Amino acid sequence: MEQLIEVHPLPPFAPEGAKMLMLGSFPPPRARWKMDFFYPNFQNDMWRIFGVVFFKDKYYFLTEGKKSFHEAKIRKFLTEKGIALWDTAMEVNRQKGNASDKYLEVLRPIDLEQVLSQLPDCRTIVATGQKALDILLMLTGAKEPKVGSSTGTVFCSRQLRIYRMPSSSRAYPKPLEEKAVVYKKMFEEIGIAT
Repeated sequence: MEQLIEVHPLPPFAPEGAKMLMLGSFPPPRARWKMDFFYPNFQNDMWRIFGVVFFKDKYYFLTEGKKSFHEAKIRKFLTEKGIALWDTAMEVNRQKGNASDKYLEVLRPIDLEQVLSQLPDCRTIVATGQKALDILLMLTGAKEPKVGSSTGTVFCSRQLRIYRMPSSSRAYPKPLEEKAVVYKKMFEEIGIAT
């Protein structure tokens, strides 16, 4: 079996005053990146979901030629909304050279306590896929919520709400518009205006 051990290549995106932390699993292989930021694979629909939820336009965060993501626009938007981003795996063995979570062996998970110490206002953590959720539940001891729902837990003396969201990967069998409805409901529940 192929052994591709990787250390997470990005720092956390932690805007001041962030009230929410979105956690994916781990970035895809760099050859699939369209920007040096989270959810960089053009086949991943996260930024299209955000476009639909907040602007009713799945192309809102794409560049003019619709061949890449507009990283500066994404960063500015997330900063204004108070949304932090990072991933749950810091070091992985990529058992196949693709973007599938199914073939990621997590060797070192996120130091959640350390990350939350940088986000004193954060009370909501959003897992954007099953692998991310599994790691988050292992670290916090929280009960597993259904897709689109949340559960409460206390971690490091902080009351947290943990959401389980549908994966933005196209491998997850749900149309983009249906995923956007679930994300919109979550943002509205936690008070981020859509």
